[in-house]
Amino acid sequence: MFTGIVEELGSVKAIKSGRHSSRIEIAAEKILSDVNLGDSIAVNGICLTVTDFSSHSFCADVMHETLRRSSISNLAVNDRVNLERAMPLNGRFGGHIVSGHIDGVGRIKNIKRDDIAIWFDIACPADILNYIIQKGSIAIDGISLTVADVKSDSFMVSCIPHTIDQTVLKFKNIGDMVNLENDLIAKYVEKFTNQNKSKNIIDEDFLKLHGY
Repeated sequence: MFTGIVEELGSVKAIKSGRHSSRIEIAAEKILSDVNLGDSIAVNGICLTVTDFSSHSFCADVMHETLRRSSISNLAVNDRVNLERAMPLNGRFGGHIVSGHIDGVGRIKNIKRDDIAIWFDIACPADILNYIIQKGSIAIDGISLTVADVKSDSFMVSCIPHTIDQTVLKFKNIGDMVNLENDLIAKYVEKFTNQNKSKNIIDEDFLKLHGY
């Protein structure tokens, strides 16, 4: 589990591509201070498992499903990536609940400056947009951000200078792809309510029984 607060910008050191998979090596410093084999590290929002590491880099295997769902297949050697270690139980919850399981990719439609802030307009498929609400949370390349506006085929976020400077957003251009993860709670609530709607049991007594 992650929070969407990027700890460090790493860089892609090597990529070994298989038929439907790949192995990636990422150079880093801070996040390797307490790394162990099998640890989870979010790379541009994608939860990857450490399979090997040294004092200056770590390796992870990327399976077919991850390549299909995310923009990781677009990475090249020397590209910068957002890195975040899994949250410790005694850590601060600075962002929102982020699982590291990407729902799909979006495309940057527009970037504009608004005084100190930078606005990103991001187009995405309808099945992803369905879970995005104004002032709700969204993880973009693993960055916990607040949705500022929702349109018919895209949504917008506004980022402060610190967020831009500390993440891969400062390298992004119009047309670039980004990994998107919807609010996990929204998906569970939708499935729960849809299942119980078919049973016609959502009423005042049902809500009281479940603590609402």
